[in-house]
Amino acid sequence: MNDAYSELLVKKEQTIKEKAIKVLVITLIVLAAVVGILFTPIALVVAVVLGVAAYFLLPNLDLEFEYLYVNGELDIDRIASRAKRKRIKSLDLSKMELMAPVQSHRLDYQNHNKNIKVYDFSSGNPSHKIYAMIIPDDKEVCKVLIEPDMELIKNIEKSCPRKVFTD
Repeated sequence: MNDAYSELLVKKEQTIKEKAIKVLVITLIVLAAVVGILFTPIALVVAVVLGVAAYFLLPNLDLEFEYLYVNGELDIDRIASRAKRKRIKSLDLSKMELMAPVQSHRLDYQNHNKNIKVYDFSSGNPSHKIYAMIIPDDKEVCKVLIEPDMELIKNIEKSCPRKVFTD
């Protein structure tokens, strides 16, 4: 069998905003608990409510993206807190129009298109080499940002040789 297969896990780096939310929520829970213990039991209820909200909010701040390429199909999964996995995008690369680094001049037309939907599945670190894939999805054209390794790029290039650029 000549199946092309690549798997890659990319950890999304937390922004300053996400770190601030995490610190703020934890600080509010601790303050509400202390106030509840020392002064009024109503603050304990607030601490419990904040704790429940944090249980659902904080795992979504620790994200990883898994790219799974198999024979012309790229599946992208979102993994929250290394526990909850969800398939967020499945792409048929035979429909792909173009794949190039984000800074490439080949994306100039798409960068000026205001109707294009952008999906960012990269780490968010500007020093890493991020690629953009222009691909139609249902009724709209999408710009999918990924952070592939060389093996994944070569496998995609094998299935779509005239559409992948590494400049």
